Amino acid sequence: MQFTKLLIETRFAPPRIGAHHVARTDLLDALAQVRQRALALITGGAGYGKTTLLAQWRQRCLQDHAKVAWLSLTSDDKGFGDFCLVLFAALQKLGVAVDLDVPVEQASAASVDEAASALLAALARQTGELYLILDDYHHVEDPGAHRLVQRLVERCTPNLHLLIASRVTPPLSLGRLRVMDRLVEIGSAQLPFLSPETRSFLEGNLGIGNVSADDTSLVHELTGGWPSCLQLIVIMLRNRPGARTRLRDLVCRSNDLQTWLSEEVIATLPPDLVALAETLSIFRRFNAPLAAFVSGNPAAPALLARMERENLPLQHVELDEHVSWFRFHRLFAEFLITRVERRGAAALAELHRRASHWFAQNDLLAEAVRHANLAGDVTLAAQFIERAAPATWTLSYLAPALNLLERLPRETLFERPRLAQLACLAIALRLRPARAEAGLAQLGVVEGTARASLVRSLPLVRAVIALQRDDTQRTIDLLESHDADIAGNPFLRYLRLSALTMAYAGAGRHADARKLLETEPIPEADRNNDMMLMAQSTVALSLLLEGDAREAAALASSLYARALHTFGQHSACANVCSAFLADAHYELNRIDDARETLANRHGLLESSGMEVTVLASLCRARLDLLQEDAETALAFLRQQAARFRSLGYERPLALMLAEQVRIHVRNGHSAAAEALLQSLDALAKSHADSRGFLAEIPIAAALAHARVALGSDPARALLALEEARRRALAIGRGRLLTLVDLLAARALASLGRAEDAMASRSRAVQYGCRYGLVRTFLDEGTLARDELALLVQAQPLQGPALAFAQDLLSTWPRVAEAESAALPRQDSGARSAKTALTQREIEILSLVAQAMPNKRIALALSITVETVKWNLRNVFAKLGVSRRYDAMVWARTQKLID
Repeated sequence: MQFTKLLIETRFAPPRIGAHHVARTDLLDALAQVRQRALALITGGAGYGKTTLLAQWRQRCLQDHAKVAWLSLTSDDKGFGDFCLVLFAALQKLGVAVDLDVPVEQASAASVDEAASALLAALARQTGELYLILDDYHHVEDPGAHRLVQRLVERCTPNLHLLIASRVTPPLSLGRLRVMDRLVEIGSAQLPFLSPETRSFLEGNLGIGNVSADDTSLVHELTGGWPSCLQLIVIMLRNRPGARTRLRDLVCRSNDLQTWLSEEVIATLPPDLVALAETLSIFRRFNAPLAAFVSGNPAAPALLARMERENLPLQHVELDEHVSWFRFHRLFAEFLITRVERRGAAALAELHRRASHWFAQNDLLAEAVRHANLAGDVTLAAQFIERAAPATWTLSYLAPALNLLERLPRETLFERPRLAQLACLAIALRLRPARAEAGLAQLGVVEGTARASLVRSLPLVRAVIALQRDDTQRTIDLLESHDADIAGNPFLRYLRLSALTMAYAGAGRHADARKLLETEPIPEADRNNDMMLMAQSTVALSLLLEGDAREAAALASSLYARALHTFGQHSACANVCSAFLADAHYELNRIDDARETLANRHGLLESSGMEVTVLASLCRARLDLLQEDAETALAFLRQQAARFRSLGYERPLALMLAEQVRIHVRNGHSAAAEALLQSLDALAKSHADSRGFLAEIPIAAALAHARVALGSDPARALLALEEARRRALAIGRGRLLTLVDLLAARALASLGRAEDAMASRSRAVQYGCRYGLVRTFLDEGTLARDELALLVQAQPLQGPALAFAQDLLSTWPRVAEAESAALPRQDSGARSAKTALTQREIEILSLVAQAMPNKRIALALSITVETVKWNLRNVFAKLGVSRRYDAMVWARTQKLID
């Protein structure tokens, strides 16, 4: 008799994998360890892709000609007899004939032993690798069934491998299996899509080029890589393409998402657990003591532990010596908030009030003030700030302080000195210097009349405002010659260090910038102070200004990772670090990394510090120029220029204008470029004697003049470049000096000064090689290409510098005969096929040879589809072909690929 005749056949077949699925390569590689072990256990909440992962593993096993059986368990399989029935039927699919006389109606010790013995005896007669997949194992409840699986795993022959997927961790002796090295585990933290996988999934389902980097980043942030939520978003966007302009609101309030969460996540949970989850949804982070205090339920810690055991969308955010902190998945939290709001405004305000007291008692001031504000109790929020120890201040307090400013009478504010001090700092950091000065005056904070409690803080407040105005020297004077009231307040200490380090960097005093933090070591207790991280990030800025892109990238990458882990995706310190990191990535020609770092960070362009805003704006424009087109980049630069002009920010305005000049000159639009010079000249004239950051204005104007004059009047261009060099040297701008040397080489050569021209281009290449300044060259287009070609042919440099120049040169299409007629001829064998293409281009062609489409190539190399297309266009131009096939054939002929 065949068991399967009594059962539905679809239970023994996996669900079909969609055409646009994402191959979980890393997870499949982890599962491959089960070939040497008895059990692979995959645990995760609903919709996290457990079944799809196992289906992909099944396909890999079938490709290896292994025997695979699949069993989808249901709520009908709770009992021991029912479980044995379907288990034996699944094993029959592997050719394992189980003795039908085994008594399995009840899970007595004898029946479990007999069932296990019968299974093991039948398995012992099998040869070849056998894989048994049990999906939805959380439906199994009978202890005897779990004992049977335990014995099967512990005693089976080496050729049987069991793979279990479950929403909850099954009650197996996992510790024993770990000690025996018979277990492979994939948990809920590993199942969500990574950012490249989210991008691949969206492009596969919505079409390449139809999803922007900002949209991809936003979707990944909202879903956290939750596969089922991604699928719902894809369906929504496919049916409603216009929804992308309101993506955040539509996703969080989607009826389909709400229904799915109700049916798949909430429906099977007990009421007391659901009630606690709703209460906890009002928090950005929570722990067991907080849950018990706010809910008033002494069983809250046990319920929270159950949430974790049952793999609800719950994430660890911080684990210290005393207590574990959690947060709900963002979409799940939004779903729960809609439910808790049904309790009414009064009940919700009471929850916030209780929360504010708990946070205040535990020295978590930002959360205490936030929840007091949400409870509508302004007085309570003010009391918390006044009572809190200064050592607890962080950047996250500034927004609540500004909120209180708008709601508290001025006299009430100044009755609380700490609140007044924090309010002044918040005003100063708003990136609106004129408004900050007006706000301070409105509060009565003016020189000579400020209240005693604020007098010692004024130098720091004034210095911050001066820095927002790019007044480097005033910032330095205020912070070097005046004592700020920072005793016992790490926030103020690191704010001072941050402002002074940035001012030193702006002034070109890079050694002083680095020394400042080196001579003031950071105590371990301050490692989680966000202003401390901001202070450290200013060293990365100093490195960028000095021109050391490699060191800046290494430091900014480390700080950015810490900011994300400790303070979150949209924290102020994460924004600042992301701007410095994106600029470093761009300079190193890591285009995809730069775009991903900036994606969905619109606040960088609106409300961050001055240098952060400038770097992010320039990086964004240059990425648009590379990955979109010139008009997109120019439109963005015009938008930013208009904004900076309206706010009275002259340096950012000058840099936006100069960048437009560069694009116009490169595209041959000389009239448009010259029209912008008038505005640049007016700005440069008013800052002819400026130092520090403001000295960048006349440098930008000089470089713009040099670009416009370079083709028609090289003598005039050289004069402008010498002016730019003198000013750049004075403020230590290494990247600008490298650019000046590169442009000067063209001017000198045009004037017949060949020896000086070669020395100039040699200096540029040596500096670029030393510090990784790649885009400084590549962004100059054919000018840089021709100058590098002359240097490579003459070879005045050797070693790494020559290799650097050769690598740069290889990124351009081969110089056409008409263009290269004026260049000295190089030996026909001097440049091999291997240097005609970059390593990335060769990697892409090798995947083209495997018949991979662009989107699969992008996923395999962890780059964007746009970058694949861009590299292929370069390959076509270099080789003079127009098809992927022709490029692949050429590469095989040259033995560059197999």
